[in-house]
Amino acid sequence: MSCLHAAALGLVQALGEFLPISSSAHLVLIPKLLGWSYQGLSYDVALHWGTLLAVCVYFRKDWFALARAGLAAPGSPEGRMCWSLVLATVPGGLAGLLCADWVEAHFHSGRLIAATLMGFGLLLWAADRAGRKSRGLADVGWRAALCVGLAQALAVVPGVSRSGVTMTAGLLLGLRRQDAARFSFLLSVPIVVAAGLYELRHVGPEIATGPFWLGIIVTALAGLAAIRFLLEFLKTRGVGVFVAYRLALGLFLLWVWR
Repeated sequence: MSCLHAAALGLVQALGEFLPISSSAHLVLIPKLLGWSYQGLSYDVALHWGTLLAVCVYFRKDWFALARAGLAAPGSPEGRMCWSLVLATVPGGLAGLLCADWVEAHFHSGRLIAATLMGFGLLLWAADRAGRKSRGLADVGWRAALCVGLAQALAVVPGVSRSGVTMTAGLLLGLRRQDAARFSFLLSVPIVVAAGLYELRHVGPEIATGPFWLGIIVTALAGLAAIRFLLEFLKTRGVGVFVAYRLALGLFLLWVWR
């Protein structure tokens, strides 16, 4: 894999992971359009590590405070949030362990990815329109967290978008846009840790190459920028631009794989 190839996929992964536009759909589309062969599972590991680095760096203070409260004061608001995030991680973790290989074998057709991009994009738009947007993170209890976690489990299907579907659930539960996004990002930490550790078994000699580490660096830097952008964007604007992009991309995929 060339450095350009690695950097391009790292950028695609970061933007698609944190913006509600689906990284999996883009990682399928970009190589196909450019005639690149599959990058291999080792590089998938690098992308996960880059994503993890970005979200851990950005939310380092939040997670440190949550983990400390979860152990020392589980009844406090921060402690309850910590254990709510742990609970919300369980459905996605089980879905990844039990369904990932089956989904990989049966759910990678272009038409299906186009359908999930557009369908779940419209759900995000509907949730943004219907949600009360009056609740903050302090209002997220274990029931709400579990609902968001169940939504996250759907992200094993390409095109759904992990951030998109968890934001959809958060908005339907009445969270403000930026709080729905923040909860989605906090929730990504344990699931990305689990994915990165699970995929370690596929790491080979590629770990000693420049492109492998370049991909991690690009993913991390672009991921930091994407997180910051989305949190600031959602303070004053809705999700319409992302929904419009998903619809356009879905139609383009239908045309490419017609």
